[in-house]
Amino acid sequence: MERRERTLNFKQLRTALFLPCLAVFALVVMPVTVQAQDQDSAAEVGKKLADPTSNIWGLFTEVDYSLSEGDLSDGKYRSGQAVIFQPIMPIPLTDNWKLLTRPTVPVIVQQDVPTGFSCQHFDCVRHGPDGFGLDLGKTFNLDNQSGLGDAYVPMMVSPNPKPGQKVGWGLGPTLLFPTATDDDLGTDTWEAGLAGVLTYKTENSISFIFPQYWWSYSEKSGAEETSHGTLLYGTFYNLPNAWQIGFSPSITYNDKADSDNAWNVPIGVMGAKTVKFGNLPVKFQFGVEKSVVRQDHFGKDWMFRFNIIPVIPSMVKKPLF
Repeated sequence: MERRERTLNFKQLRTALFLPCLAVFALVVMPVTVQAQDQDSAAEVGKKLADPTSNIWGLFTEVDYSLSEGDLSDGKYRSGQAVIFQPIMPIPLTDNWKLLTRPTVPVIVQQDVPTGFSCQHFDCVRHGPDGFGLDLGKTFNLDNQSGLGDAYVPMMVSPNPKPGQKVGWGLGPTLLFPTATDDDLGTDTWEAGLAGVLTYKTENSISFIFPQYWWSYSEKSGAEETSHGTLLYGTFYNLPNAWQIGFSPSITYNDKADSDNAWNVPIGVMGAKTVKFGNLPVKFQFGVEKSVVRQDHFGKDWMFRFNIIPVIPSMVKKPLF
């Protein structure tokens, strides 16, 4: 397969990833001159942003810093960064139903990755028909990768909850597009699959699972068929003053890999705070994750996450039908 040229400079992307982190740090540690005008309102916004089935719109931005290792890295950690843009756009379809959609576009910077691996938002996967069937006695060069990753769009239909209802759900298709600017950052395949979400709310907490699974239905020249999925799971507890604590890691699975390299299963903890700058509610989250199961050859072991989620006005306020 002919390798495409990188369109983004590695140092430029590294700087681009550093600046959002610096901005988050400055906003969190500097003295806040604009106090939250309505703490109860901020707390309600935080609860809604933790609910994947809510009607609130937001601009979800995630900055990840990951440490990966495995047999091919001689047990040494290799670092990587990603910025993930994910607008939250629930669209009312009727008085009783809505469409939940979160288009996701990752920007990825990965350092010292074994040649032949694709390090995407879903973890590092090996090119080739045998998935992770490797000769470990072979020397693998280490490479830097940077650019856009593959974009994906879940589109789930969900009923509007009734007052006091504890259980919410959504179900629908999910599509993945080969938007990667470098062969090592994507699969070079068009993929389709199923997405679902299930939530359970109490007065003081929310729990959820959000699985997605894709199969390739068309490949670019030289690309291999794919079959893989993710499972986002989490719980958040509401604390005083618009604080929350919980977790929301993503389990990943690659059906084309052997059993020792198919799974990455992280656990973690995350803190969240919602504030209002004037009339603008913004949610900040920080978390750390550790993979209790990871790919033997090369896989994510630790990850540190920053989230910045400003709320935006709904652009579709009336039902479409």
